[in-house]
Amino acid sequence: MSADPTNVRHKILETAQRIMGSKGFSAVGLNEILIAASVPKGSFYHYFSSKDAFGEALLKHYFDNYLTELDETLNQPGLNMAQRLMVYWQHWQDTQGRFDFQGKCLAVKLGAEVADLSEAMRLALKSGTARIIDRLAGAIEAGIAEGSLSADDDPHRTAQTLYHMWLGASLMAKITRSAEPFEAATALTRQLLHLPER
Repeated sequence: MSADPTNVRHKILETAQRIMGSKGFSAVGLNEILIAASVPKGSFYHYFSSKDAFGEALLKHYFDNYLTELDETLNQPGLNMAQRLMVYWQHWQDTQGRFDFQGKCLAVKLGAEVADLSEAMRLALKSGTARIIDRLAGAIEAGIAEGSLSADDDPHRTAQTLYHMWLGASLMAKITRSAEPFEAATALTRQLLHLPER
């Protein structure tokens, strides 16, 4: 009995995300991914028309999963929206602050590399990050409405500022091998949302 094509495609994408989260896009050959996924080499083009199309699918898959997790965080029971947002940023620090590939953000890892290599991948990154910012803007707006936070700028610009800042903090944490960029981002996040210091 042959393998379910949907499951095989999913396995390739999950394996690639793990490997490329460590090494980047250009440094990883398709053969390495297929061997790690235990998928026959000749079957890759049954699922993806090219490495470029594969990269686009990988990013869409990553952002779909990311947004599912973000939605779960922003709907946690028993917390107000300010607390949920701070849980999100803490999770960001916990996953992006480790010096291994587990849970690494592909927007950070692949963004600068693939934006110049592939228009399709650049647009997938643009769309995925815009969807995250929209979710955060909705959460900030809800937090303002419930009174758990406030912002001097409109919710969308505040969300954009915060997301950009945390992407930069992730990059600087990689460069400095230090948690200080995340600590600074957390402090400024609290200031921008008018939350008390812990």
